[in-house]
Amino acid sequence: MRTTVSTKGQIVLPAEFRQRDGVRPGQEFDVERIDSGEYRLKRTRRRNEGLVKLLLACPVKGWFTPVDRSDTTDDIHVPRLG
Repeated sequence: MRTTVSTKGQIVLPAEFRQRDGVRPGQEFDVERIDSGEYRLKRTRRRNEGLVKLLLACPVKGWFTPVDRSDTTDDIHVPRLG
């Protein structure tokens, strides 16, 4: 699939890929330069990803249901004091 670099240096990830892999706005990616003209794009893991899987595997079914990411506090940055 082909995409274009914008004047701001942004690259659009095609909708088909975003939908297939559940990529949402605000998710972060690591970019690695492999060689001249060759790059690797890798989605970074969310901090709680392993915890959510653990809770979903709990033997007491139904007591834990994950909330939509927009309902979490992942995007809140607490300023450092002092």
